Amino acid sequence: MTLTPVTVNDKKTVREFLEFPARLYRKDPNYIRPLDQDTEAVFDSGKNKFFAEGECERFLFKNSENKTVGRVAVFVNPKYEQEQPTGGIGFFDSIDDQQTANFIFDHSKNWLQKRGMEAMDGPINFGERDKFWGLLMDGFHEPLYGMNYNAPYYQKLFENYGFKIYFNQICFGRKVHDPVSRVFTVMHQKYAKNSAISAKRLTKNNLEKFAQDFTEIYNKAWADHGEGKQMDAAKTYKMFKEMKPIINEHISWFVYENEKPIAMWINIPDINQWFKHLNGKFGWLEKLKFLLLKSFKKNTKMVGLVFGVVPEWQKKGIEGYMICEGTLHLRKHTDFLETELQWIGDFNPKMIRIAENLETKITRKLATYRYLFDRTKEFKRHPEL
Repeated sequence: MTLTPVTVNDKKTVREFLEFPARLYRKDPNYIRPLDQDTEAVFDSGKNKFFAEGECERFLFKNSENKTVGRVAVFVNPKYEQEQPTGGIGFFDSIDDQQTANFIFDHSKNWLQKRGMEAMDGPINFGERDKFWGLLMDGFHEPLYGMNYNAPYYQKLFENYGFKIYFNQICFGRKVHDPVSRVFTVMHQKYAKNSAISAKRLTKNNLEKFAQDFTEIYNKAWADHGEGKQMDAAKTYKMFKEMKPIINEHISWFVYENEKPIAMWINIPDINQWFKHLNGKFGWLEKLKFLLLKSFKKNTKMVGLVFGVVPEWQKKGIEGYMICEGTLHLRKHTDFLETELQWIGDFNPKMIRIAENLETKITRKLATYRYLFDRTKEFKRHPEL
């Protein structure tokens, strides 16, 4: 077998990088093509802050007949702090052939070794963990927006090469109108009597304030997580403004003690229910179609993006108050029938317990794999938080 790596560096190769997975999954009814602009934003140094210190390159792989049989992005990110210098691979797609996959992995390994890396994680993103992160292992149904989707055979391609699971990524879901856990209702009754405690829903006319409150809670709740987790209010506000067209004002909630933010529960509609009709494009015609879909096609699923409680309020049940307040409200004011929580790492037992207390069911599992270049070195899972 002869394969040729082709650097993605012009309009023709970029187009092929975007089109290859769409061809690969053309017969899979669950595949939803990501928006081309979302994929390309990862590789745009003007939009992706990680280019300031990191490096990224992407490749196509052609067979002897000049047909594309695989693709990958490979990158180094100094802010991705691990026990050993660790690079990443993402946007991996391959035909169902181990030799092809091995060639792609070897090529990625060599690229990373030249840059001083001693391991590679994948499939991950050259950016934050909120998009394009992990290999789907279970739950092969329509992916949430920004979530990786792959064929079941990818697992054997990774594991046969020698990758091991660094951590599992677990998604949980429940029906919106199912009874709320008694643990949460008891906490709701307790804090509803406390005049110092209040719950407020995120509204579009006050985004700057909620961006500041989000940043304060986020930085306190994730202060010990490392790996570049700190945020600043200006960037949060910019993110909120970008999300404004899809914000539903009934499904994201903040809790305050004497007007000081102490907890948050951020949700958005599952916009893939609309985007799946756009075939990855988002030009003026698709934007018009999106507005029509958004206006006339009911969206019945919401997605939990971020859940956070400041340290001094953890293990006190304030999340029960927040979830009950939010659930009672959204049942009356929205059409949502189910909710799915964006993935939670198995290294975060506190968040998993909260999800389980919601009386959820596991909806899908993904995995972040790691490959140590020194095959004699002891492999370690992600440390528990």
